[in-house]
Amino acid sequence: MIAAFRGLPENKSRARLHDARELAPIIDQLLAKYQIGRSSPEEKLREKWSEIVGAANAAYSHPLQIAKGGKLHILASHGVVRSELQLHTDAILARARALPGCEGIKRLVIRQG
Repeated sequence: MIAAFRGLPENKSRARLHDARELAPIIDQLLAKYQIGRSSPEEKLREKWSEIVGAANAAYSHPLQIAKGGKLHILASHGVVRSELQLHTDAILARARALPGCEGIKRLVIRQG
């Protein structure tokens, strides 16, 4: 269009024009892909952490992330808390799996630090 306005020959070999697409479906796909505006399973775990592990253990531990393969990584500040969490692994897993979006948690990985 600009070439025609200036009286220049049209050059079609430079770039291929793409069909125009609506922007709304693309934005919806990006929002779904990156979970923008939705709470993630990790956020739900952090909100309910004291109910999952108990108030005493929750004060000295927190969930880090849910990794591939359904591993829930937990950071415990003391060895005693780490041992207590390992002792109650089955109950912690059952309570965590009850939360929406956390059904895929298969095991706990508890680190001290």
